[in-house]
Amino acid sequence: MSEVIRIFVEKRPGLDVEARRTKADLTENLGLRGVEEVHLVNRYDVSGLSREEFAAARGTIFSEPNTDLVYEEEYPLPEGCEAFAMEYLPGQYDQRADSAAQCVQLLTQGERPLVRTAKLVVVKGKLAPGDLRKVEGYLINPVESRLASFEKPLSLAADVRTPPDVPRVGGFTAWDGDGLKRYHASMGFAMSLADLAFCQRYFRDEERRDPTVTELRVIDTYWSDHCRHTTFLTELGKIGVEKSAVSAAVERALQAYYDAREEVYGKDTDRPVTLMDMAVIGGKLLRRRGKVPDLDASEEVNACSVEVPVTVDGEKQTWLVQFKNETHNHPTEIEAARPPAWAARSATRSPAVPTFTRRCASPAPATPASRSGRRSPASCPRAGSRRARRRATAPTATRSASRRAR
Repeated sequence: MSEVIRIFVEKRPGLDVEARRTKADLTENLGLRGVEEVHLVNRYDVSGLSREEFAAARGTIFSEPNTDLVYEEEYPLPEGCEAFAMEYLPGQYDQRADSAAQCVQLLTQGERPLVRTAKLVVVKGKLAPGDLRKVEGYLINPVESRLASFEKPLSLAADVRTPPDVPRVGGFTAWDGDGLKRYHASMGFAMSLADLAFCQRYFRDEERRDPTVTELRVIDTYWSDHCRHTTFLTELGKIGVEKSAVSAAVERALQAYYDAREEVYGKDTDRPVTLMDMAVIGGKLLRRRGKVPDLDASEEVNACSVEVPVTVDGEKQTWLVQFKNETHNHPTEIEAARPPAWAARSATRSPAVPTFTRRCASPAPATPASRSGRRSPASCPRAGSRRARRRATAPTATRSASRRAR
């Protein structure tokens, strides 16, 4: 069994930007005015390296000597401080640990070591009993993280156990309305009872078997508001405006939307009124009026592509600049019970979502494709047609081309 080596890495005073930002967050948003100092320390547990290899990686991969303070095995907790550690849940991707392991392997040219990370949160100040627990609850998202032990493990090898077979929901296809209602209430599904009844009819009539719990959970995940945009695609039959100081402005904006719909779709359109339609009607109206001739139309409902001339190695090519609109209903929709400050911070976690296009691996000299490089009839059309040169990516390819700004 390989030795587990522990190292703590902390930014030097003056460079501890994240720690100072966290202190401001705790005092302003959590209301802990007694917090005087916050230290954030990255903890690495490493296995599979010799002492010589670890020494070579200590100041090149795990830390930067000019910006970091490094402590091996034990962190010297300052006097008057309290601390806790947090780590990702098993199964959650830990980018810091994975990147460190890959870099160490490049350094040693040997086997990839095992690396686990945690973050030590050190708080100093006049804290009332229970304040540290408040900080834990504020900083730890139970969906992906948990409290970590201070004890160093003897081994980093994962304890992999063969899971039992996924149970089927016995009798699901034969339940009456009351039985289905009780099951729906016990599972906390995102889908409605009517949605679950639709699933019941499908498995009864098409599959002719009871589903597994996993199948229903996967369907429920894709049925959720975050995936289906049910909030934004819900048909709005009648819209009323509450009386307030801004009701007149809201009524004018609503009437402007109705006028734009009539101009874009026609007076007798049967297209439903939705929040998503409200979000995109402005662009459609400008295109209808010929104000944006370089706008590229596609099947995507919440992305926009604009043609721009790009010079590549002296050759002028037509490329597409893509703008992706993310609604970010998670977690404010899915986890509305979380503290408001946490929800607001997470809902706006991506201030910008840049997208990229590049030419497809195709004989057509000016055919763009998604960053993923995946071919499809829509993203890599036949050469020679104007539509082939103007075509943006298919809906799924456009989504895969987006990457979150971090």
